Amino acid sequence: MIPKNTLCLWYDGAALEAAQFYAATFPDSAVGAVHRAPGDYPSGKQGDVLTVEFSVLGIPCLGLNGGAAFRHSEAFSFLVATEDQEETDRLWNAIVGNGGQESACGWCKDKWGLSWQITPRVLTDAVMGSDPAAAKRAFDAMMTMRKIDVAAIEAAVRG
Repeated sequence: MIPKNTLCLWYDGAALEAAQFYAATFPDSAVGAVHRAPGDYPSGKQGDVLTVEFSVLGIPCLGLNGGAAFRHSEAFSFLVATEDQEETDRLWNAIVGNGGQESACGWCKDKWGLSWQITPRVLTDAVMGSDPAAAKRAFDAMMTMRKIDVAAIEAAVRG
């Protein structure tokens, strides 16, 4: 049963593949029910996978194989708070290394075009912390990065 509030993510035929990748990559993630189309539709045929229920880091999602009419954009992203460089590297490398692409400041896209912010907690704590000078140094350091370098952020915070 679909929860009261669920993120619906549009895919061009790859909802099940994406859900399986997310479940294998992120903790507290799983693939649930797979629903097949009861009849033909503009981007598919009866019996094709129409929707996939899944969760990413405990967030309920529904993958909809709606076709090529709409694409993901940076206007929506998953922000994943990581604990250390090892977790940051693992998640970043899983996304980028599976056909995704790097962007700036901890952002990357998976191969389906969905945006992810892989953000170490040390960065968030520094930028949102009570020391404006440390926040500025951490922010300035982040602005030069693609994948976030935890040691460089920690050094920037120290000054």
